[in-house]
Amino acid sequence: MIKLSWALVAQHVDEWSGDSLAQGADALAAKVGAAVESSGMKPETVRHWQTDFLAPVVEALRTEGAAALARGESWSRAAGPFLVCASPAIRPEAE
Repeated sequence: MIKLSWALVAQHVDEWSGDSLAQGADALAAKVGAAVESSGMKPETVRHWQTDFLAPVVEALRTEGAAALARGESWSRAAGPFLVCASPAIRPEAE
């Protein structure tokens, strides 16, 4: 199981948990993209933000993050006002 947490400075904090890093990366891109699009920024600023901050972090999660998680390690990346952390989530023991 994987846990993703992210923050957009002074805007949005959220998290996702699941078994698939691909699904987590997709959820990250969708949720952060929606938060940025609804932020009130001009369309060209939204595109700039998605290109310069969101896309590179999502790509790094899919590559560097996947490798770290496969080793059982945590991973994080920041770009401008955006921070993402990924870690192997420990499942509670079945009782």
